[in-house]
Amino acid sequence: MKETIQQNKLVELNYKVLDEKTGQVLSTVEFPISYVHGADQVLATMVTDQLEGRSEGEIIEVPIDGNLIYGARDEGLVFTDRIENVPEEHREVGTKILMENEKGEPREFIVTRMDDQTLTVDGNNPLCGRDLIFRLEILTVRDATLEEIEAGTKVVNGPDIDFDPDKVVPI
Repeated sequence: MKETIQQNKLVELNYKVLDEKTGQVLSTVEFPISYVHGADQVLATMVTDQLEGRSEGEIIEVPIDGNLIYGARDEGLVFTDRIENVPEEHREVGTKILMENEKGEPREFIVTRMDDQTLTVDGNNPLCGRDLIFRLEILTVRDATLEEIEAGTKVVNGPDIDFDPDKVVPI
């Protein structure tokens, strides 16, 4: 009998985020993610709620209003400037630029438009304001170890490395 997703089960999965209207893949994980069900909020609650009771090998689709996860679109986070005011290395659509507000809080902006005279950046999450589908493929479901429950995710034990700064040899 297959394990089902429930409290304190380690779950590994792949997922894609699709635009509900067009079916276009907007985001995908490059490698499986893992979490301990009920112990970590790596995924939105509305997604983990739909995983409850599911088994390894299942593929499910969860429709999500992007505003609920990523917030409503804020047009105040969209700026257009003359291209000569923008450093050369940022003059490409898709380039990510990290900026800080007057309080020193960082926010990532993405170059969304560019022509011969202007460049536009957008600080909104690209998934806000969209109706989305999270397509999840459940790869593994098993009992989590106590260490994994505490960490909220899969724990991979590697070699123990004792570091003694007094034994470092200068080069």
